[in-house]
Amino acid sequence: MGGRTTWLLPALLLLFHPGSAAITGPKAVSGLERDSLTVQCQYGPGWEPYVKWWCRGADWDSCKFVVKTTGSEQEVKKDRVSIRDNQKNRSFTVTMEKLRLNDADTYWCGIERAGTDLGVQVEVTVDPVTTHCHYSPGWENYVKWWCRDADQNNCIILVQATGSKQGENTNRVYINQSKRMLTMTMSDEKNGL
Repeated sequence: MGGRTTWLLPALLLLFHPGSAAITGPKAVSGLERDSLTVQCQYGPGWEPYVKWWCRGADWDSCKFVVKTTGSEQEVKKDRVSIRDNQKNRSFTVTMEKLRLNDADTYWCGIERAGTDLGVQVEVTVDPVTTHCHYSPGWENYVKWWCRDADQNNCIILVQATGSKQGENTNRVYINQSKRMLTMTMSDEKNGL
């Protein structure tokens, strides 16, 4: 009899420890700046009517709640983040819209309950948008530029570069002469887009 209770207590403690198998989710997700990303977390039977949440911060004890469900399947939206519980499938979905580079952080999918909530950690990364423009041989020493407008005659030049030198604004333009390629990294924080 002692052998049965010896393993039962640690098993019960594991079930109710933050990050336990009662709730699961991806370890990491990533998205592009100005785009959206979706995180789906699953939970076990019996947790359907409980409030689900998404919080931000690596420290479990001090993470800040971003959005919570109401205990129903109705979508709840707060600023650029929404959460929806699908109780039939025992999963909830968090959607982050109009991503910014500073949205990258450690987050938690969680279930609110008496005592310590249940949760699983999710690393969110946000990458800037990068585009590549190829040019033909013979154009290596000409000025290359990136502008914002459909009309070339009226566009506002955001950055320009000549030869193999980098543009005026650090980390925005890179020219690879051997591949005849101009690479532009667009970021709201860097380009004012």
